[in-house]
Amino acid sequence: MGRIRQTGIKRIAEELFTQDSSRFGAEFVKNKNSLKALKIISSKRTVNRVAGYIVKVAKNKAF
Repeated sequence: MGRIRQTGIKRIAEELFTQDSSRFGAEFVKNKNSLKALKIISSKRTVNRVAGYIVKVAKNKAF
C-alpha cells in the first residue's frame, strides 16, 4: 500500500496544475524546478510532495 497524501498537498497541486498546465507535466524534476521558480512553497519536503502529486495528476489527465 502507498502513503496517503494530505489534502493540502492535493489541493495545492491540483490548483497549480489547472492554473498553468503548460508549466507542469509528467516529469518530476521539471515540476520541482517550476515550483522552486514560483517560490510559493518554502519547504523542500513539501515541494517534493507537491511535484510528485502533480506528476500523478498530469498522468491521469493525459488518459
